[in-house]
This record gives sequence, C-alpha cells and structure tokens, in this order.
Amino acid sequence: MVTAAWPGVDAEWSRRIEVPSTAAADPAGTVRRWHVLDNGPQLERLGLAPAGTLLCVHGNPTWSYLWRSFLAAGTDPVHPWRVVAVDQLDMGFSERTGVFRRLADRIRDLGDLTDALGLHGPVVTAGHDWGGVISLGWALAHQHQLAGVVLTNTAVHQPGSSRIPAALRLALHPAVHKWGTTTSDAFLRVTHSLASPPLPADIRDAYMAPYRGASRREGVGNFVADIPVDASHPSHPELARVAEGLRGLDVPVLMLWGPRDPIFSDRYLKDLIQRIPAAKVHRYEGAGHLLVEDRDIAPAVFDWLTANIAGSGAGTDGTGAAGSAGTQGTGQCHPVPAAQDTFRPLWALLGELSAGPSGTGTAISEMAPDGSAGRSLTWAELEKNVADVSAGLAGMGVGSGSRVSLMVPPGVDLTVALYACLRLGAVVVVADAGLGTRGLSRAVKGATPDVMVGIDRALAAARALGWAARLVSVHDLPAARRRILGVETSLTALARAGSRSGHRTAVGPDPDQPAAVLFTSGSTGPAKGVVYTHRQLAAMRDTVAETFGIHPGDRLVAGFAPFALLGPALGAVSVTPAMDVTAPRTLTARALARAAAAVDATVVFASPAALRNVLATQDGLTTGDAAVLSRVELLLSAGAPVPEPLLAGVQRLLPRASLHTPYGMTEALPVTDISLEQIRAAGTGNVAGAGNGVCVGLPVHGARVAILPLAADGTVPGDGTTPGDGTSPGAEPVTAPCVTGEILVSAPHVKESYDRLWLTQQASAASAGWHRTGDVGHFDAEGRLWVEGRLAHIVTAPGSVVTPVGPEQAIESLDSVRMAAVVGVGPVGTQAVVAVVETVPAVRKAGPADPQLAVRVRAAAAAAGVSVAAVLVVPAQPTDIRHNAKIDRTRLSLWAAKVLAGGRPGTP
Repeated sequence: MVTAAWPGVDAEWSRRIEVPSTAAADPAGTVRRWHVLDNGPQLERLGLAPAGTLLCVHGNPTWSYLWRSFLAAGTDPVHPWRVVAVDQLDMGFSERTGVFRRLADRIRDLGDLTDALGLHGPVVTAGHDWGGVISLGWALAHQHQLAGVVLTNTAVHQPGSSRIPAALRLALHPAVHKWGTTTSDAFLRVTHSLASPPLPADIRDAYMAPYRGASRREGVGNFVADIPVDASHPSHPELARVAEGLRGLDVPVLMLWGPRDPIFSDRYLKDLIQRIPAAKVHRYEGAGHLLVEDRDIAPAVFDWLTANIAGSGAGTDGTGAAGSAGTQGTGQCHPVPAAQDTFRPLWALLGELSAGPSGTGTAISEMAPDGSAGRSLTWAELEKNVADVSAGLAGMGVGSGSRVSLMVPPGVDLTVALYACLRLGAVVVVADAGLGTRGLSRAVKGATPDVMVGIDRALAAARALGWAARLVSVHDLPAARRRILGVETSLTALARAGSRSGHRTAVGPDPDQPAAVLFTSGSTGPAKGVVYTHRQLAAMRDTVAETFGIHPGDRLVAGFAPFALLGPALGAVSVTPAMDVTAPRTLTARALARAAAAVDATVVFASPAALRNVLATQDGLTTGDAAVLSRVELLLSAGAPVPEPLLAGVQRLLPRASLHTPYGMTEALPVTDISLEQIRAAGTGNVAGAGNGVCVGLPVHGARVAILPLAADGTVPGDGTTPGDGTSPGAEPVTAPCVTGEILVSAPHVKESYDRLWLTQQASAASAGWHRTGDVGHFDAEGRLWVEGRLAHIVTAPGSVVTPVGPEQAIESLDSVRMAAVVGVGPVGTQAVVAVVETVPAVRKAGPADPQLAVRVRAAAAAAGVSVAAVLVVPAQPTDIRHNAKIDRTRLSLWAAKVLAGGRPGTP
C-alpha cells in the first residue's frame, strides 16, 4: 500500500488487523487479514475524546477510500468522532479469501471485525450500495451498541413486480458477468463514470488501486453474483430478514440520496422510507450513485450526529420526538392549537353546502377551450362525486399515507379527485404543468407517488418514465389504449364502484398527518416539494377567508390553477378561464370576462403576467363583457411584485373591485396583504421614495413577520450554507423599521416541511419558531413590510450591498422598459451592478443597450441610490413557467458576465 497515492487520505489512518472469522464460509479457526482506515489512533494522539464511532461500510466496487471526507471531518477538535471505514474481505486492500462470501457471511464478517476492534461508546453505521445492507445487518445484530444509522443510495428489497435495474441485469448476464466484473475492469470504470462531475484522474486512480489484475477483482464479481434477484436466490432470506427488521429499528436515521442513480433509484428510497418513516431524508438534485463524490455530504452528516446522537443519546431525534411519517422531521414554525376539536377539515363545507339550501346551486364550472361554458356540478353533485371516488380509491387500496399524483387540468375532475384523496388521508402530490416538462418529471419522480391520476398525455409520460406504479385515467378508455398506457382503472370507474359499495369515510384523517405535497415554482432552482398537513391546509383556508372576506356565496374566477382548488373549501363557486395553465400570460380579457359571466364572478385571482395580457387584449371586450367585469368586487394578484401602474390599469377595467396584492410563497400563502389604495398611501408610486422595494403591507390574519438583519457582507447568520446554523451572534429576529434582512414568517398555515429535503428544511427553520423565506426586505415606520428581492440575488458591490427590487422598479418606470433585472457580475464583495432590461418594443437581439437607453436606465437607478456599471438588453426576460413573472437573475448574471467579457451574447 502506498497511501501517498490516495488523495485526501492521511497515512496515519491506514492500518491492518487480523480477525478470527466466525462466518459460515470459513473453516473454524480461520483468521482473516483486514485493512481499515481508522482515525481513532490519530484522535488519541491529539488528546481528543470522540463522541462515538462512525462505522462506514462501502459497496461494490469501491473501498474504504469512499469515506475519506468522513475521516477528515471526524478529527474536528470541537466535535470529534472516531471514524472506522472498512475494506470488506475480498475488496479494497483486505485479504483475498478465495471463498464465495454470501450476504450473511459479510454481515458476520463485519461483526467479527468490530469485536476485534473493541468498539465502545455509541456506534453509528454508515453504508452505501450493498454496504448499506451489510451495515444494516450489523446494526440489527448490535442494537445494544447502535445509536444511529446513515444510508446513501442502497436498497433492502427488490419488489417482485419489477425487474432489477438494467445495469445489474447486464452485469449478471452469463455472457457478460465474469468478463465485465473480473477479467476486465469494465465494472469499475462504469461505476466511476457515474460521478457527476467526473472524478479527477488521481481520484479514479485511487479507486482503481486495490483492483489491479483479475486476481484482485474476484470479490467484485462475487459481490455482483450475490445480488438476490428473486426469492430463489441463496441470499434472499438474509436480505428479507434485514428488510423486515428495519420496521422495528428505534434509532435516529439519516438517508442522503443521489436521485440520478441508474441502480438505486428513488423507488428504493421510497421503500426505505416506508420501513423507517421517521428517518430524516435529503435528496441532492443532480447527484447520483456516488453521492459522497458528487456532493460534500460530510458536514451534513456530522451536524446531524452532533444534534441527534452526541447531544441526545441513542433512539431520539434531537427534538425529543420522532418525526411524522413521510415528512422527515418538521422543524415547525407555527403554533399548534391546544384545542383539537376546533379543527375543520378542508372539505367541511362541501357536505354542509350540499345538505343545505345551496345544494342545488352550482359549485364548480369548467370553460371549454373555445371559451364557452362547459361542465358544471352542483354542491350536492360535487359531494356525491367526491364520496364515490373516495370509496372507489379505498377499494383499490388507497388509504392513509398513500401518495396520489394528480396530473389533471383544473376543473371538475381535478377538484373531485383532490377532495376524494384528502378525505381518505392520502397525500395528494400536486406538481402542475407550469413546472415545464423537465421540472415536472423531476418533481413527480422525487415524490414517488403510489398512484397517478392523469390525462392521456400524462399517463404516457408516467408509463415511459416510471413516475408511478399504478396509473388511473380520468375517463374510461378503450381496452387497447388502456393496455398501451398501462392503465389500471379510471376515475369514472372508481366512482361507479364507490357508488355501488355504499362505503363512506366515517372518520377523517389525523389533522397533523401530511395531506399534500405542493411544489414551488422552480424560479430559484429545482422545484421543491412542500409538505402540508390537514391542519395547515385548513389554516390556509381560514386565513384567506378572514383576510379577504371570501365566504360561501362568493363566486371565484381562478386564473392561477392552485387557487381554483381552494375555492370549494371556501364555499365559493369556482371556475378556471380558458387559458394555457402552463403560461399565465395567455389569459385574455375576453376569456376572463366569459369565465366571470359563467358564474357571475365576485372575485378574480390572476398573476401579474396574466393581468398584463388582460390589459393588452382589452380592446376585444364587448359591452356585455365590460359589464360583467364591472361587477367584480375583489381582485387578488400574487406571484411577483405588481407595479402600481399595472394595478391602475386593472382598476379601470374592474371599477368596483378592491385590488389586493398579497405577498406569500408556496410555503406560506398568504403572509401579508396590501390594497391599491394602501400602495398609493405608502408612496410606492414614487420610485425614488424611501421604500426601496415593493410595499406588500401588513401581516395577514394569524401571521407574524420579522427580519433577520443582513451583515455588512450581504449575508445573514444561518443563511443555509451551514445546516443548523442560526444561533450565531446577531441572529435574533427584529421588527424595528429600516432594518434590511431576510424575511421570517410564523403562522398556523406555514408548511410542515420540505419533502425529502432535510437540509433545506433545517436551513429554513434555523431561526427557532420561524420559517426563513429567502426573501429580503424591511419594515417601514408604519410597520408595513417592503420586499427588496431574494437573498440569493443580493449584489455585493464595493462598499455597499444592493438589493435588486428597488432599482428595478425605478428602471421599470421608464416608458421604454417592460421588465428590468439588476444583477451582480464579478467576485463577491467587488461585484459590478448590471441592469438587464426587456424593452418596449422588444429588441431583436440581446446585447449592450444603445447609449441613449443606457443613460436613461443609469439615471433611473441613480435616483434609487444605485450606480449601474453596464446596461444590457434582451428580447425577453427569462422567467419562471408558472407565473411568467419571476426573473431568473442567477441565469442573467452568468449571461451578463459572458457578454461583458466579450463573448457572443446569444440568448440568456
């Protein structure tokens, strides 16, 4: 061994040990020679007392080198841990035994080694690939020592209904197996190629070092051959024993996962979560099989160890209670009511209205693609359809905790399916088409639904991409098409079956169990799943009702699809206008008017992008259309800052309406509210005023808002770069005026957690009792909140910190500018402020602005106190798909840097 050739490994860690074997594969009295990487002697030399031992087990075809970052992290003088990373027998630099070792042998081997090492104190296992199964086998056999479990990309169960991954099928094929795994080094090279970004040459060489020559690779081949492909395999009973044993595991568990893994995909993660529902889970988007190489996960693991093992002891989660099933820990930032009997589920009004005088009145309507009126249901019909579908779903095995993805356009079918699932206690996964094709696929696969209900196009994608195990169409399909799409049944058939069964849900689900996974817009990175409980959804309904005065009898036009789903919960008649829900800017004035006429609307909800197009197309309105819109009493617009001139134009179109622009996010909607009159009173019409941003008003019913002050370098304590931070000096929330910082919110309707994003949840709840929004703003002297932008979009210019919204609003006041973005170019702390504008009319090519426009833009920004170094123009700003309004400033910053460096502008 030449440890100098192993980058990242301290020579002091490498050691050999002779271990008596008790494995069935070995004759009695056999002694095996092991190699391990162990920082224990180093800790002893440094006089550091470890909090416990982290026992790390590699898979195939890696070795203990995989865990080098853990060994380095374990030498932290503040929170030291002994880290023992083993080379399994026939692997790494341990002995080549010449004996075929089965799974049970390898679990016994590991026990022999730990006995010889004399591990003491709490032991936490860490396993990857098939090392995960082996580490779990050891954990179950040593529960008297076990304090916790860490897993990365592994599996303990192969469903009989599905084949093993294609890569493993190929490796097991008789024509390929020996050559691919032993004779050649192909299996190693293919595994190493899964790293993203690619492994540097010296790291690849270190991984190859123990396996040079066919005689050194026999264990690699045997490891593959020992994969239990079905129940007849000799190692299947042992695998099943481990898998079932996990259901009784009573220690903290952390699962870190790379979803871009062709071997251990999300379906195996889902299986593990079902067996250990209280586990903390984090999926690293973009990472794959070699997660430890793709991402630096050691800091997250050691933060978790410090919080959950060293501080709390075995069997606790660091908070004094286990996490809720399926939520991976809550980090709640909302008060939990003491009186449980005050809870009214989201669907409560459906039954009440159906049984009362309103039962024969319209509850929900659809608009046909041509804008004409389509289907509608009365409250009584809606209640019956929901009850029938709920009973039908129950009949096919959907129940509490089941995940059901709904890929159905807004309207009758989506509403019925949503409320049917909620009544059963199933968790609805609502990943709308507004995420775009790639974002939608990423979201649905990550949520791992048990059942998917969808239209034909969605079902075809689900069939091809493996989004869900069971597929349900909206309407009955011909037998041939059902077979092609792999459809099991339809909502229509489920309703018929449910109606015949007469079964009705008598007791609703636990109010504090997960009810829905909703997805963020993906405007600042991959869309995140946001988990809401039944109680939190009900609190959202109550907040909207109290804040905006929406009550039974109101009639709602929902130009934003998710809001349409809340309509029945409010007792409001609901309709979605004819538009492309994936492109809000397609809403026309005529479509809005026709939808309003269909229900004689009193309330309209539409995004700023939708409102812009409504105003742009208002010349197409008839006298009757104008009359219908004149009867609207309330307009809500959210999703992005809404300029006062835009609202002024809308006010002329809806003369009787009170115009409100609530501020919120997928994690908490709404947070604050402000009307057009209040906006004008706050002075946001004066872009050079003291506001420096968009005034979003006062907190809504039941919400509290505070500010976590910015430091001089534009950061805040616990800004998400270090999970669990937030206890640093200066991290206390404030409500004083004129203090800029991250906006915090606490309310009963704040989300429960991020779905399978433990690190993200930790960062968002790092300030105890608050949800950290990632937005930046301040309070004025009247207690009104002003939003200045995203924390990630702050520009750190020399000697100053620039928040983008204020100068952007100033620039957008120019009649030649439609949308503006202020971004930073260059190193943090010395960034140049660059303005990127979309002009009216639009330019044909992106690039530097003409001198006259540049002068005007600089002057406007200067009036807001910001010095702009360069002005660029684009034909259209890159915005999120859902709202068509949130500008991707990170993307623009990278593009601007390229242009200013002399590169070809192209398209940002």
